[in-house]
Amino acid sequence: MADPVESLPTPNSPLSVGPLPSARTHAALSQQSPFSKDGEPGSPSDLRRRRRSRDIPIPIIEAKVRSESLPIITDSRTSSARFDAINTEEDANLALPIASPRVHSTTNSHSPDRIYFPHQPKSLAGIALRSFCLGTVFTLSLALIVAIGQFTGSPLWRIPFFFAALSLFHFLEFWTTAAYNTRVAEVSSFLLTSNWPHYAIAHTVATLECLLTNLYWPERSWAPWHTGRVLCLLGFALVVIGQTVRSVAMIQAGPSFNHMVQHQRNSGHVLVTTGIYGRFRHPSYFGFFWWALGTQLVLGNVIGFLGYALFLWRFFSRRIKEEEASLVRFFGDEYVNYRGVVGTKIPFVR
Repeated sequence: MADPVESLPTPNSPLSVGPLPSARTHAALSQQSPFSKDGEPGSPSDLRRRRRSRDIPIPIIEAKVRSESLPIITDSRTSSARFDAINTEEDANLALPIASPRVHSTTNSHSPDRIYFPHQPKSLAGIALRSFCLGTVFTLSLALIVAIGQFTGSPLWRIPFFFAALSLFHFLEFWTTAAYNTRVAEVSSFLLTSNWPHYAIAHTVATLECLLTNLYWPERSWAPWHTGRVLCLLGFALVVIGQTVRSVAMIQAGPSFNHMVQHQRNSGHVLVTTGIYGRFRHPSYFGFFWWALGTQLVLGNVIGFLGYALFLWRFFSRRIKEEEASLVRFFGDEYVNYRGVVGTKIPFVR
């Protein structure tokens, strides 16, 4: 019978040894102290005795055997876990930018990270810049509200309140999308240029109306029966309620929410009829409608209030009609029954 050491594979010969010991057995043997006394576990005589009794199919290999000629002995569970960890790390690395957009090379146009480069839909630089600007506007607006109220008593504190509400609204639009509908989050999720330029024109006109009326007619009483303070508080309440309802609706809907009307049903679309959707059929529209009217009550704008009410009612009545045509096609009688029970809570929009 050939010596087991001589039957080990070499770099140029196929593997022809018997069954291999498990990783646990191999590790236990390799940790034996070379200084054990003869006859004790781990001593040379003990190893020879165990070799003769065939407890160990393959003996510990002497240092003269080249390490590259040995088969790799690993426990399958440990190996699988280690392999999965490596794959997870590699997958994570693939999601990170691998090329700088500043480097002018032909490989950048084919980079999987191109979508995150500047001026792209998911530009990380664009998202960071917009978040910074919105945070700055919000902070400065709060500071102006306090300063104007503390040192002047002028009603012009209403304008920085309007800008604070606007900046918070646009930030939350992106944040809720990024947190609860991550796959579709991109620069446009801030809605800063939504319905451009009508959206920007409406806010500009509202700001100018408040500024000019308070500069030239500071003592005017535009509210009937001197209810200006009550209407201002009502407007503030509508801003808070509207923003809360819209954000909660986006959070609860999750992947089923989209800023654009969807004409094709995706695998992630489900009909949400519980929670806040059990009270409002279109809570995000309800929230923005009353949020916008609330800002005009706080500003004290008569023209702005009427203009916002007319424009938003027309916009949402058309949008709801278009969206519900798709929802009936997606969910059939389930949505028809839901529509018959839950209203929109937007005036004259059933």
